[in-house]
Amino acid sequence: MPRPAGSPDSARKAGILLHPTSLPSPDLGSEGLRFIDFLVEAGQSLWQMLPVGPTDAHNSPYAARSAFAGDPMLISAEWLASSGLLAAVPPPPPAHTPPHMVDFPARRAHQEKILREAYGRFAAAGRMGHLDAFEAAHPWLRTYALFAALRDRTGEPWWHWKEEHAHPECIAVPDGSPLQAEVDFQRFLQFVFDDQWRRLKEYAGERGIQLWGDLPIFVDRDSADVWANPHLYKLDGQGNPISVSGVPPDAFSETGQRWGNPVYDWDAHAREGYRWWVERLRTAFDRFDAVRIDHFRGFEAAWEIPAGDETAMGGRWVPGPGARLFEVLAAELGALPIVVEDLGIITDEVRGLRDTLGYPGMAVLQFAFEGGGGNPYLPRNQVENSVVFTGTHDNDTTLGWWESLPESHRHVVRTELGIDGSDIVDDLVRTAYRSSARTAIIPMQDVLKLGGEARMNQPARIDGNWGWRFDWEQIPPGRSAWLRSLAMECGRLPA
Repeated sequence: MPRPAGSPDSARKAGILLHPTSLPSPDLGSEGLRFIDFLVEAGQSLWQMLPVGPTDAHNSPYAARSAFAGDPMLISAEWLASSGLLAAVPPPPPAHTPPHMVDFPARRAHQEKILREAYGRFAAAGRMGHLDAFEAAHPWLRTYALFAALRDRTGEPWWHWKEEHAHPECIAVPDGSPLQAEVDFQRFLQFVFDDQWRRLKEYAGERGIQLWGDLPIFVDRDSADVWANPHLYKLDGQGNPISVSGVPPDAFSETGQRWGNPVYDWDAHAREGYRWWVERLRTAFDRFDAVRIDHFRGFEAAWEIPAGDETAMGGRWVPGPGARLFEVLAAELGALPIVVEDLGIITDEVRGLRDTLGYPGMAVLQFAFEGGGGNPYLPRNQVENSVVFTGTHDNDTTLGWWESLPESHRHVVRTELGIDGSDIVDDLVRTAYRSSARTAIIPMQDVLKLGGEARMNQPARIDGNWGWRFDWEQIPPGRSAWLRSLAMECGRLPA
C-alpha cells in the first residue's frame, strides 16, 4: 500500500510518551540514552515528547518563549563536564518537592549557575567563533537571543519594555556592552542545546528509535516570535491582542476555555508566503523525525475571542488557511511527517482537511467509552491511518482514570472490551497494541502502572503541572519483555 501523504511511515509501530523533564535526571544526558536503550529492549520504535522550547514561569511546554529555541533547562551538566566546560558535575540541588516531582525553581537556579560557568570556560577557550557559525545556520537565533537577554534583564514581558526596545531592529547592541555579553550567553545556550540534542538524536537513530515532537498551533504572547513579528498577529498599535485563542463552551465547560494566545493574521502570513511557518517546520523536522501538531482544527477554523472577554463564550469561528498552508510547506520542505491532534469539536470540514492532506489523526482510548457505538475512538471504529493512545499528557493516568469512573461507565468499558477490569492498565495497553491504528503510543505512567499522583497536566489548573518524573526502580519486573512480546504479537516489533 502506498504511504499516505504526510504520514511518518506505513509500518505498524509502538512508542512511549515521555517528556525529557520526566527522566530521573530531567535533561538530555545519560538518562536520555538509557531511556532509548529501554525503548529498544521493550520493542519500541519511537519516543514521543512534548514541546522542548524554553518554558514560562508555570513550566508549561505549551507556553514557550520561542517557537524555534530549545529549553536550556534540558542541557546536561554531565555532558558539559565531559566536554570540558565544567570542572566537575555538581550535585543536584536540594529539592522541596515530593521525590517524583521536579523542583523547577531549584533546578532553574542550579542550571543558571552551571551554565554561566560553562559559558565562561567556553569564551576563555577562544571558541566564540563557533557561535557566529551556528547563528549563520539558524536565522532565528539573533532575534531570540536578543529577546531572551532583554527578558532576563527586565523581568517583564516585552509589551512593558521601554520604547527603544519595542522591536529588534530599533535596538543597538554595541560590541563589549553588557547587553552583548548577555546576547552571547543566550547564543551559547542554544549552541550547546543543539549539540547535545544531536548527540541524543544520533544515538536514537543508530538504534532504530525515532524522536517524535509536538508543535503547538499557537505561540505565547510573551515570546520572541510575537515581539519580533507583531504584524503576523491580530494586535493593536500598542501590541495588545485584539482577539485571543480558545475553544467554545461544550459538555466539559459551560463557559469554554480562554487560552489567551494571540491569534494569527493569516492574510499577513499568506502575503509573506507563510515564511514564518516554513522556517518553524524546517526547525521542527531538523530536530524530530515526526511532529504532532496540536489543535489541528484551528487551521480549518479557530475560535477567536474578543481580548477583553473573561470567558470564551463570546467567541466566533474564524477560517484558517486550510490546505494552502500545508501545500506551501510541502513544496518547500518535501514530505511532511505529521500527526494531527484532531480531538475536541471536530467537524466534517476538519475531517475533510485532515483526510485530504493524508495526515494520521489521533484516537484516545479513555475517550472511547461514551456516546454510544458510533464513538470513533472505540477499537472497532478506529482506522489504520491514525495514532492510538491510552491517554495523552492532558489525561489522567489510565489507573487514575479508571479509579475515578462511576460504576456505570466502568460497566461500559468492561462490556466493550470483554474484560473484568481487574488489570485495566494492561487491558488498555493491549487494546491499543491490537488496534488497527498504524501507531500505538503509551504514556510512561501507564508503562509503570501508576495512579493519578503521576498525572502530567490538569488543563484547568495553572500551577502544579508538568513536574512528574520517574525512577528506574518503578519499572515492574519483566515489563520491557512483556511490551516486546506484545509488540511482536501485534506486528509492531521493529524489523
